[in-house]
Amino acid sequence: MNPWRWLTTPDPHPGFTTPKLLKLLVRVMLFAVLATLLSSLLQLTPLRPYLNTWWGSLLFVLALYLPLSRFLNVDTFVPRRLQAQVDARSAAGRTTRAQRRKERNRYAGVRKSAPRGGRR
Repeated sequence: MNPWRWLTTPDPHPGFTTPKLLKLLVRVMLFAVLATLLSSLLQLTPLRPYLNTWWGSLLFVLALYLPLSRFLNVDTFVPRRLQAQVDARSAAGRTTRAQRRKERNRYAGVRKSAPRGGRR
């Protein structure tokens, strides 16, 4: 697996595991290097006096952070599609045949349908 794919693929395991924390550290370091590099390059332009103010620094950080926020937060929330796969794998191994049959036959003898509306 190439390094970029490793960084951008969310880890489906819950909690902060060692690989997840390592990925987070690498992402933050890349963000810091990129921010420093862009800031130093912008210091060479006529924007230098504006970048040295508090509002110029704030605009620079927001302009940099907003596009990269998804990259930094890849492992914060597990996407639903990955969580469904993890749940399906873990649930399939734990249920017995009797439990599955019981769930399948749960509504087998029900003749009446659910109520169809509100009060009249």
